[in-house]
Amino acid sequence: MTSEQSTPPQQQYAERSYRSPAALAGGGLLILLGLWLGGDALLRGVPQTKIMAAFALILGVPLVAAYTLRPLVRAGEDRLLVRNPFRTITLPWGAVDDLRAGFSAEVFTSGGKYQLWAVPVSLRQRKKANRQAARGANPRGRFGPQADAGPAPRAMADQTMDELREIKERAAHRESAKGEPGVRWAYGIIAPCVVGAVGLIVTIAL
Repeated sequence: MTSEQSTPPQQQYAERSYRSPAALAGGGLLILLGLWLGGDALLRGVPQTKIMAAFALILGVPLVAAYTLRPLVRAGEDRLLVRNPFRTITLPWGAVDDLRAGFSAEVFTSGGKYQLWAVPVSLRQRKKANRQAARGANPRGRFGPQADAGPAPRAMADQTMDELREIKERAAHRESAKGEPGVRWAYGIIAPCVVGAVGLIVTIAL
């Protein structure tokens, strides 16, 4: 009697998404404030004020949404999707050369680099994490030896970049992770911003 050994299916990894909670909260509040002020001007203002308020909303709401609500980084098994204010970049992991977080989080390819708007770098948070790590490196506290505090803390942006590098390394030799970067412009954001800006300029000039 012969036994057949089946090959285990390739392990699948869950998609990870990264966004800035502070940007989401701030953007939502700014849009609500703009709608409240703009709506009041539309209801109570003179005709010219109403026109200016309408164009200001057409410009302001998409612009605020672009910089606060829209940014997203989604790390899949085969590719990295980067959604910035006015562009969406799809990067197969094979096209990614490096990921760095200096003053901003960036992904590098042979054709250039792209900023990760959804992963803000906080220098204050990084300094705080470095201070905590330095204290943890000294096992003796003021009142004698301290217990092991566990792994050294990392700033959120640095931790995110570590996770992205780990996913990239797992996909390094996979054929499905190869390909060329793709860039799409967010015309749904750009068009109303242009219309609102032109409308405001013309209304103020008149």
